[in-house]
Amino acid sequence: MSGRDPKSTRRGARADEAEKPFWISFADMMTAMMVLFLVVMAVALLAVTKTVSEKEHEAVQHQNDIDACMALAEQVAELHPGVKVDKNRHVIDFGDRARFPFNSATLSTDQAEILRTFVPELLYMARQATCQRVLKRVVVEGYTDQKGSYLSNLNLSLMRSQRVLCSLFDSQGRFALSDDDKRAVRDLFWVGGFAFNAAKATDEESRRVEMRLEFLGVAERTTHPFAPSLDLSVAHADANFGKCSF
Repeated sequence: MSGRDPKSTRRGARADEAEKPFWISFADMMTAMMVLFLVVMAVALLAVTKTVSEKEHEAVQHQNDIDACMALAEQVAELHPGVKVDKNRHVIDFGDRARFPFNSATLSTDQAEILRTFVPELLYMARQATCQRVLKRVVVEGYTDQKGSYLSNLNLSLMRSQRVLCSLFDSQGRFALSDDDKRAVRDLFWVGGFAFNAAKATDEESRRVEMRLEFLGVAERTTHPFAPSLDLSVAHADANFGKCSF
């Protein structure tokens, strides 16, 4: 009758017992690594979600600021009968209040005074915190009717835009702008011409001037012309500042 050596059996049992902790530790390590991986992935997903959420919030806030700025522009326009705001195009249309005669870039005294009373109020609006965050520039846009050649009308439309600025810099007429407002016009206002690319229903309606508010993009940043670091003295900028050549 053969039998196992009790000592051999005990040695085998001890060997099994010695191996078991190693395999249990390896399984625990793999589990821990998997848990760690899942934690890292969860943190990464949360970070991405947070970033997207912040960008979405920034975009919503940006649009809200633009809407609020346009609402202020509407309030300014309501104080001037005949001046309207197109919120979709971000345009201030002066209608009959700044209409040009045929083939002319001349504004009447009354029209110039209307512009000089309107623009300081527009600048006051632009200085509000809501507008400062998003407003990039104000483009004075001149238009013509469909009579005449394209290039001559393009030149005429630009002259009409420039005439608006000339009226704003005029220190001799009534309601002259302050130096601070002239400096703001210099830095914030641009001019553009459109010939008859955007003609209206009638020739008379087409011979007009508009002010278009351009806004920054969501991630776009620029030094606002109302920043205190800029020189507020118009006289220091250019000896011929505000003098019109036509």
